[in-house]
Parts: sequence; structure tokens; C-alpha cells
Amino acid sequence: MPHDFMPGLAGVPAAKSSVSDVDGERGILEYRGIRIEDLCAKSSFLETAYLLLFARLPAKAELADFTQDITRHRRIKFKIVDLIKCLPEHGHPMDALQAAVAALGMFYPGRNVRDTENNYWSAVRLIAKLPTIMAAYARIRRGDDHIVPCDELSFCENFLYMLSEKEPNPVLAKTLDACLILHAEHTMNASTFTGLVTASTLADPYTVVASSIGALKGPLHGGANEEVVQMLKEIGSPSRVRPYLEARLQAKQKVMGMGHRVYKVKDPRATVLQELCEKLFRECGTSPLYDVALEVERVSAELLGEKKIYPNVDFYSGIVYDKMGLDVDFFTPIFALARVAGWLAHWFEQLRENKLYRPDQIYSGEHNRAYVPIEEREP
Repeated sequence: MPHDFMPGLAGVPAAKSSVSDVDGERGILEYRGIRIEDLCAKSSFLETAYLLLFARLPAKAELADFTQDITRHRRIKFKIVDLIKCLPEHGHPMDALQAAVAALGMFYPGRNVRDTENNYWSAVRLIAKLPTIMAAYARIRRGDDHIVPCDELSFCENFLYMLSEKEPNPVLAKTLDACLILHAEHTMNASTFTGLVTASTLADPYTVVASSIGALKGPLHGGANEEVVQMLKEIGSPSRVRPYLEARLQAKQKVMGMGHRVYKVKDPRATVLQELCEKLFRECGTSPLYDVALEVERVSAELLGEKKIYPNVDFYSGIVYDKMGLDVDFFTPIFALARVAGWLAHWFEQLRENKLYRPDQIYSGEHNRAYVPIEEREP
């Protein structure tokens, strides 16, 4: 049977979904039909998570119940804390997150994925506990005790509190909440597809999310925001941007944070993040990285604009997190804290009409080779 081979499955539909949609030509991203700009301006992360999971905005009482459920499930088992204590201090936080999420499935029944009520509580636990896991690892690797969640604080306020044991800055918490909305979902990306392949086997949701976390870690996906900050620090000043970019392009190397498989204009999430940067800087002081980033965007438009390569979501997100005082290797885990809502929304959707993923391949090897005894093989 003849096949059309599409490297990376580019442009090949893998599922039908009503969770989100992207118009790459016009720079539009919608969650359940609502523009991302409206959600960032008017919604909260937990309300947006509800929208993604259940395909509608919650009524006031529904959002209060959902928020209360999340709040009640923030704590993690002491054995999960013990597991985190056994991990290397210099390991990547994404590896710690993946290990701990996989371990969660051993503590909570999730194997019967046909049980809708159990699936709801699995989703609640995952959204609630990922920030606690990451904050615990952040502190434990420095030799500090983990901080128990504070039920009186909002989702983002509590995460910042668990990192520092200090009263969170409301400006930082509001900014982080908007960042989580921006990162919560983005159609059929690599980590979502990974999760759906795992989910198609009817694996439990903790395994599904752990597999998605593994895909998100890569520098061509969620890990790009770390690479952007490292690039900006390497450049150092706006005056060094042009020679740096010209040298990279001459060597046929990527400019991190520039370009997207779908968008042919500036990523709408990058536009919102740039606005968040400026609001944050007005309240908390500017960042030298931002000046470098602006020049990178300007010069890149000259050098790459005709190729329709513009800033993506990773270009400005790292600058925001850096200004919050977060370690660079924690940028991608924050991406995961948000994207778990999207992964779970696709999981819910797939379970309604699940079919095992079993793609084909094009074989390019030999046939009818003879087995050669080991004594006769050439070294």
C-alpha cells in the first residue's frame, strides 16, 4: 500500500477536538471558542481549567466548589516528600515532577478510566498537587523543609508562598495566574499527542500526565523558555544582538523563542506576555533581559521576517519568571503546572470514543538477510 510520509506528522490530523483552536495565519488562539486575550484579562487559571475540562464557563457556585476541591487536595503524601528527598539535588526539576506524578498513581486509584467520578477526582488531584510537588523539590534541593499549602491563599498565591514561606506579592500572583492561562492549552502539540497515545491504551491519568511531562521537557517544546533566557544572558546587551544573530543564522542555528510550527505571525501568547512584562516592570522594576529581548525581536524581524518567523510563547515567558526570582530550570515545570489542564481536557475528550493509537511506518531496511554465525562475522 502506498504511503505519504510526513516527517514529524506535520499537517496530519491525529484527532477531532473541541478543546482549543489556532489560526496561525491571523494569530488567533481560542479555548473552547473564547479568545485567549479575553481569558487573560477577565478569567483566572482555575476558571479557565474548568472551561477546558467541561467545555463551558462555570456558574459562580460551580467555580466555588471546584476551587474548594482543588484547595482540599493540595497536600501530598509524606512518602512523596520522602521520594523527592531521595532525588539528586542537581537533577532537572522536570525529572523530579515526572517521577513524583508517576508515583501519585500508586497512592490513588485511577485505573478504571470508565468511572467518570473517579476521573474528576484524578483531575482535581493532578491540578492541585503539581504545584506542591514542584515547590517541595525547589526547597528540598536547597536543604530546606517543604512548606505545607495554605488553604487561605489562592492557587498562585499558595504556590509562591510554598516556594518562599513569605506573604506573596499580589502583583506577582496575578501575573503568574495570567501566565498559567496562556500555557494551559495549545491544540495537538507534542506533549498533548504523547499523552493521548498513552491514554489510548486506557492507562491511568497519572501515567498519561507523566508521559506528557516527559515530552514537554524537550528544548523543542516546553524547554525552549529556559534556552531563551540563557540566550539573552549570553548576548548580554542590545548592542551585541545583531552580530550574535547573524553568527547563529550563518551557522544555520535556531534563534530560541523564534518561530512556531503553526503561527505565521507573532504568537498571540507572546503579545500578551509582552504586555504582562511591561505591567510587571512598572510595579517591580525593569529587567535588563527585556531590553535585549526587544532588540532580538526587532533585528529578527529584519533578518527572518520574510520567512514568517516571529516570537513564540517561550520568548517572553522566561523573562517574566526570571523577574519573579524563579530558577531558570523551573520555567518549564511552571509550563507543566498550567498545561496539565489541557492534557486532562484532551484525556476527558478522548475517553468518550477511545481508539488505540497504532500508526503505520514506511520500512526502509533490507530483506532476506542471512544470519551469520558469530565466529564468521567481521569485527
